[in-house]
Amino acid sequence: MTETMVKQNQEIRSSQGKEGKYLTFALGPEEYGLEILTVREIIGYMDITAVPQTPDYVKGVINLRGQVIPVVDLRAKFGMATAETTDQTCIIVVEIRQDDRRINTGIVVDNVKEVQDIKAGQIEDAPQFGADVDTEFILGMGKVGDTVKILLDIDKVLSHVDVAGVKQKAVSENQVRTPEERA
Repeated sequence: MTETMVKQNQEIRSSQGKEGKYLTFALGPEEYGLEILTVREIIGYMDITAVPQTPDYVKGVINLRGQVIPVVDLRAKFGMATAETTDQTCIIVVEIRQDDRRINTGIVVDNVKEVQDIKAGQIEDAPQFGADVDTEFILGMGKVGDTVKILLDIDKVLSHVDVAGVKQKAVSENQVRTPEERA
């Protein structure tokens, strides 16, 4: 087998595991995708309770039907400029795995686009930019029509965020109350 054929077979095998349905969303002009099985729900932007002594990209927590959910600003996490909140801004609640636990976490995005079925042949591995650039959180690059969607591994995007700690800090400091408790 030639070296080219071996490389093509490796690329096909690595992209097959990434094939599936993705919820696509925008941050500025760039479009991203999350594996649909990690998405729990999409809610409109709502008031977020700030939690002291958290990183800048941690917006705080929300009370969603009695459940305290940490919220991360994905723009800030990616080092992007902040943007005004609009009627299109929303929070995608995703389920992430941290230390053998499953935790619901909200991520703030500019707007949600659609659910797309992306085939293995449309997905390429993340480009390598050298040792100084971490692309470990990118599942792959989805080529859809004339566009490229950056497919994210949300567990790795949020791996350095102690979401359980943020949630616990908010609850222990009694910062988050249900609507009934506020009345």
